[in-house]
Amino acid sequence: MRFWIGARGADMGSEARGIMAATAGDAASPLAGGPLALTGDAVPALSPTWLAAHPSLDVVYAALEGEGRVAAFRRTGEATLAPLGATVDAGETTCHVTVAPDGSHLIAAAWGDGVVTHVALDAAGRLGARTEAEPAEDPYDAPRPAPDATGLLDEQGGVAELRDLVDRGADASQLAAMLAGSTPTPAIGADAGLDEVLAILGQSKNPFDDPAVRDILRGGPSGGAAEGGASPLAGAVDLGGSAPAAPADPRTPRAHCSVFLPRGLVATTDLGFDLVRFWRSSSRGIVLDHEVALPRGAGPRHLALHPSGHLYVVTEHTCEVFVLAAGPDGRWALRSGVAAAPGSLPTDTAAELTRSRDGQFLYAGLRGSDTIAVLRVRGAGERLEQVALVDSGIRKPRHHVVLRDALLVAGQDSDEVASLSVDQRTGVPGRVRHRLAVPSPQHILPVR
Repeated sequence: MRFWIGARGADMGSEARGIMAATAGDAASPLAGGPLALTGDAVPALSPTWLAAHPSLDVVYAALEGEGRVAAFRRTGEATLAPLGATVDAGETTCHVTVAPDGSHLIAAAWGDGVVTHVALDAAGRLGARTEAEPAEDPYDAPRPAPDATGLLDEQGGVAELRDLVDRGADASQLAAMLAGSTPTPAIGADAGLDEVLAILGQSKNPFDDPAVRDILRGGPSGGAAEGGASPLAGAVDLGGSAPAAPADPRTPRAHCSVFLPRGLVATTDLGFDLVRFWRSSSRGIVLDHEVALPRGAGPRHLALHPSGHLYVVTEHTCEVFVLAAGPDGRWALRSGVAAAPGSLPTDTAAELTRSRDGQFLYAGLRGSDTIAVLRVRGAGERLEQVALVDSGIRKPRHHVVLRDALLVAGQDSDEVASLSVDQRTGVPGRVRHRLAVPSPQHILPVR
């Protein structure tokens, strides 16, 4: 199999000269478990740290992270590329780019200033007019008004409704009622004691399994639910372990990823403001449709769309994977979540999230412990289950890609790409079988 490698260059303190071409096993084979070999530099470019392919043309796009620009390259041979048109400004520290399924435009995300950019593409794949999307606002920046409890709770209330209720200042009895899956009763009033509240919680179906609920109970995104901004139930329940430390304020917008969804939507993450944002295409580029706030300090980084229609989000700071789903009205909401691994280090930060070809497994890279967390997709895609935590074989796994018979991992600090075998039955990667020396690799893109 052939693949392109994006890496950091001189403007980001490394030695890569551009996009590199490499092979895994037989170049013409769809399998990738064979020895790794570097074909050479495909095209000079400054720090092409993320790559994306046009859906129908032999064109590759790169986020030139150090310059904060996006570039297009046309394929000129089996392992060579050439610049296609001029580069386009895409925001400070542009770190991700995704191309629309119809090839009409691309979306770039900038980590440095949080800018999301829509760039039109012409019939040849050249970059055209750029439009900056509406900037993000911190959902945790200002106190919210106290809610009117009338009609806020119902028997079908889910995590999204729970978070909205708490963010708007619900008291302990309302929170307990939501977790129990029932409306407040006269027996549980606004002055309910802790024993009464915990009794109701004990009747619910294991609400503490959900990271969003755990965050609320730990005193997380309560938005004024109690004096000093703490949840009324904070500290009342032993959840096992401790909450990861949230990044220090001031908070800064940091766009990091995008993925195209059905029905003309595109989702982007804002790692700094804990947001997953949903957009619609328009004559003005993209227009914000709605947003989903994750727990404060989680740091949503990368997204993976599942064949079931569920959207998975890995969080950089808390190393969790959340599940989002669209409702009948087309609005997305948080459904469930789980820690990426049972034994990750407090210093771990999550990087890439990708799924197996058959959609049965998810793989999350954890920098610090330098591991790959494996999760199994359960039900109709709405639940995740921890399976294994394995050694990635490299230092600082910045990116990884799952192929038919191998997992390729880009080791940013070990200056190499590693190939791990994958057990097709269990989904668990095995030992490193092959290595390839590459300066500060950042992204691996298989060649169609």
